[in-house]
Amino acid sequence: MARFVVADASEYLAITGWGIEDVKLAKKSLVFVGQQCKKFSLAPVNYSFEVNAMSAEKLPFILPAVYTIGPPVTTPEHSEAERKELKAKLVLYAKLIAPLERSSNHVEELVKGVIEGETRVMAAELTMEEIFKGTKAFKHMVFESVQKELDQFGLRIYNSNVKQLVDVPGHEYFSYLGQKTQQDAASQARVDVAQARMKGSVGEKEREGLTKQNAAKVDAQTKVLSVRQQGEGLKEEAKVKSEVQVFENAREADIAAAKADLAMKKAEWDRRAKLAEVEAAKAVAIREAELQMEVEVKNALCQTEKLKADQLSKATVHYDTQVQESNALFYSRQKAAEAALYEETKVAEARKAQADARFFEQRMAEDARLYAKQREAEAVALVGKAKSEYVASMLAALGGNYNAVRDYLMIDGGVYAEMARINAGAVNGMQPKISIWSNGVGNDGGGEGGAMEQVGSVYKMLPPLLSTVHEQTGMLPPPWMGTLSKDGTAAS
Repeated sequence: MARFVVADASEYLAITGWGIEDVKLAKKSLVFVGQQCKKFSLAPVNYSFEVNAMSAEKLPFILPAVYTIGPPVTTPEHSEAERKELKAKLVLYAKLIAPLERSSNHVEELVKGVIEGETRVMAAELTMEEIFKGTKAFKHMVFESVQKELDQFGLRIYNSNVKQLVDVPGHEYFSYLGQKTQQDAASQARVDVAQARMKGSVGEKEREGLTKQNAAKVDAQTKVLSVRQQGEGLKEEAKVKSEVQVFENAREADIAAAKADLAMKKAEWDRRAKLAEVEAAKAVAIREAELQMEVEVKNALCQTEKLKADQLSKATVHYDTQVQESNALFYSRQKAAEAALYEETKVAEARKAQADARFFEQRMAEDARLYAKQREAEAVALVGKAKSEYVASMLAALGGNYNAVRDYLMIDGGVYAEMARINAGAVNGMQPKISIWSNGVGNDGGGEGGAMEQVGSVYKMLPPLLSTVHEQTGMLPPPWMGTLSKDGTAAS
């Protein structure tokens, strides 16, 4: 289901709901199910305020003002961009202000707050004299500031009327200013009245003197005029008689002059006719000469333009050739510079690649050495761990006898043999103390040999060795190898 809604001339339709992303504005439209349509008026409304403000001198005053405010309206004179901007402001107005009654306190308080705030800010920057004398400029400043704030509500100021400034009770600045103006006007009026009275008295006396002077002058002129009129009468009579005679003589003279004038005019007309014929002939010749001169001038101009065109074409060709050569030279130099720059860039990139390769090679070598050290450390750790486990197992096998384990490890590691070698090298060339121990068998080797004799020889070597180790190191042989007596000989 749908219904067709049409707005009045001063109204718009604001449609929201199904199928509409935000708000649709139209003068007429179909309203479907799931959509809401609201009419709002575009007619501006008058808002009257009395703004309490304060000037830069901290002087309070009341500024009565009437503002005509309403939503913007598009006209045929507006461009497409202006229409879009006004349409956006109208959508903003439809969202914020249109749902409310414009005559409600809410809208009035909103507009009043904006106007009062901007008016107070503007007034605080001006003195009272500047506000009072520059009311038009002050009104313009407030108008622009208020309009900027009302733009965010989609409102436009159609007209603003700032009335006469009014005093705040207790601060009669304008009252005192008016009294001062009135006193100044009254004083000036009294001065003007005194000056007018002075001018009137002087003028009155001057008029009386001029009246007497003019009366005497008129009397004298009257007497002179009377005598003059009598003489004029006699002159006129004689003049009339002479004029009659003159008229008769003049008439005869006019007749003679007319005849002479006629003859002169005939002669003049003949002269002019002949002169006109001669002038006509000469004029034809002069015009023919002028035309010939113009032809020559045109030919000269034509030749000049031709020479100019030739020289200009040559100069243009020469200039174009030089420009082309310059461009070619510049292009070749530019390409050479670009080639040099490209070569230097590639050399720099090659050097960078080599440096990166060397750095990578060094890094890989360092990583390899680090890895070898890590593996070596791990091997040492494993060996140490194996040795510790081996020693622990030996210690456990020997019943926790630390001395037995130590002696075994020293024998197994060849410590005693190494000590004997080092001692032998130390006493080489010296006369060391040599202890010979024998079990009674001859030392000449004449006895019967055999395996037991060799074992006995080895066993005979141990007491002197152990005694020497004890003397030099203080270490005693393990119990299972025997003990040393107090005199340093080994006892079984």
